Amino acid sequence: MEPDPARVAELRTALVREIAASGVWRDDPAWRTAFEAVPRHLFVPYYYVGAGAGFERLWGEDPDAGRRARWLRGAYADTPLATRVRDGELLSSSSQPSLMAKMLAELEVREGKRVLEIGAGTGYNAALLAHRLGDARVTTVDLDPEITESARRHLAAAGHRPAVVTGDGAAGCPERAPYDRIIVTCTLTSVPRRWLAQCVPGARILAPLATGLIALTVREPGEDGHAEGRFLHTPAYFVPLRGAGVRAPQEPHLGGLPRGAVQNELFRFLLELTAGTLDPHEALALWEREGRPVRERFGVSVRGRYEWAWLDDPEGPYAWPL
Repeated sequence: MEPDPARVAELRTALVREIAASGVWRDDPAWRTAFEAVPRHLFVPYYYVGAGAGFERLWGEDPDAGRRARWLRGAYADTPLATRVRDGELLSSSSQPSLMAKMLAELEVREGKRVLEIGAGTGYNAALLAHRLGDARVTTVDLDPEITESARRHLAAAGHRPAVVTGDGAAGCPERAPYDRIIVTCTLTSVPRRWLAQCVPGARILAPLATGLIALTVREPGEDGHAEGRFLHTPAYFVPLRGAGVRAPQEPHLGGLPRGAVQNELFRFLLELTAGTLDPHEALALWEREGRPVRERFGVSVRGRYEWAWLDDPEGPYAWPL
C-alpha cells in the first residue's frame, strides 16, 4: 500500500529543510535538488529499530496503520537506519541523510564526472548521484548479492538504473573505469591500491577511515601510484569493508587510560588511527603534548606499497603505517 503522497512530500520537505539549515549545500545547491527529488522511503521498504536481540522491524506494508506511520516518519528522519541484520549483527544500513549530504558535497563532483561507489547499501546514495550525473556515469559495487539485488529494485522504483555490480569492493570495478571520484560507504583500515589504478589523475577518493572521513587526491594513478589528503572534521561510523585480503578493524586496548581521555571522541579517533602501531599510552602522551589535535590535522599518504597516517606533515616526525 502506497503512503499518502501529501504526507511523503511534507516529511521530505522537512528533512531537506533540516539538512539545508546546516549550510552543507551553500556552495553546491544542486545536491539540494537531488534530495528534494529522490524519495528515501522507496529505498527503505523495511528497516530495524533497537539493538541486538531487541531489534524491531518496521515496514511499509504493515497492516497496522500506526506502525506504517512510524515507518514513514523514520524513513524521513535524519538518522541512520539498520536495513540488514543477521544474528543481532548489523550488516548494512542506510546512512544518516545529513552525513550523506556532507559526503556528497565534499566529493566535489560536477556534471560530466564518473563516480564509483563502494558499498551499494539500499541504493539511495547511488540514486542521488544518478539524479545529479545521469545513470551512465554512476557505478555502485557491493559484495553481497542480496544487497545489490534489492538496491536494483529500489533504484528502478525511483526511476534510476545506474550500474549495480555484485563484486569485491576492495577490487573496485575495473571494467567501468576510469573514475573521477570514488566514494566509500564502509570503514577502511587501509586504501586498496587497485582503486588508484582505476582513477584519472586528480581524482578524489572520499572514505571513512578510523572514525573520520579521509579525502585523498590521486596525484599519480596506478597500483604503484601516489595519493594523499587530510581528514575532514566530520566524525563517521560505518560498517567495515568486506572483501578478499581486507583486514578487520583492530580494537585499541583501553586498559589503564584515564576515563576522560577514553570518552573523548577525538582521542578515540587517534586510537583507532594508530591501533596496532602505537601504544595507547604513547598515543595519549602525543595527544596531550600536541594540544589535543583535531581530525583536520591528520592525513594519509599512499605511495607505491607504502601507506601511512600522519600528524600535520606527511614527512614530519609523527607518522604511523596503516
